[in-house]
Amino acid sequence: MFSQPEKIGFDLPAWLNRFAASYEATTSLSARMRFVILAAARNVQEKTGGPFAAAIFEIETGKLVSLGSNLVSTQGLSILHAEMVAIALAQRVLGTYDLGAVGMPEHELISSVEPCAMCFGAIPWSGVHHVATGALAEDAIAIGFDEGPKPADWIGELESRGIRVSSGLQRESARQVLQDYIEDGGHLYSSREG
Repeated sequence: MFSQPEKIGFDLPAWLNRFAASYEATTSLSARMRFVILAAARNVQEKTGGPFAAAIFEIETGKLVSLGSNLVSTQGLSILHAEMVAIALAQRVLGTYDLGAVGMPEHELISSVEPCAMCFGAIPWSGVHHVATGALAEDAIAIGFDEGPKPADWIGELESRGIRVSSGLQRESARQVLQDYIEDGGHLYSSREG
């Protein structure tokens, strides 16, 4: 007999909302990126997932709407990349699947690392107007992560849809989080383990 759950969900790490509450709204993109990179580092320190974090902010005011961290290995769901978590949380907070709906402030996704193929695919449907990233995909690949088949000109693809992209912001700090994860024995998960 067929059986599957009627509902799925996931738990956020205990530290995440406390960390988010420490954020003070700023119009400085650099400060927002620093906050997201610090969240990625905290995820590594707390051993609550992979070395990635992402957040949704109001662009004009710098207000934090949601903060997500990578939860793949701790929650056992391959879709729980930091960007996916941040987007899902923002959609729940704002009560809409379209973060770019008419009458809403413009929103941005800031991620500690460039989006993988899955997260890249989710960005156009999220409604964000701007994407900012820290470490490059090649930095994640260099430590052993599989970023999937993303278009070579992923920035051009997003910009052709009216989504501005800022890449490589504070790259060295973001790359250090990846390196710390590996040096601390972090788990390099993929669909082809074992």
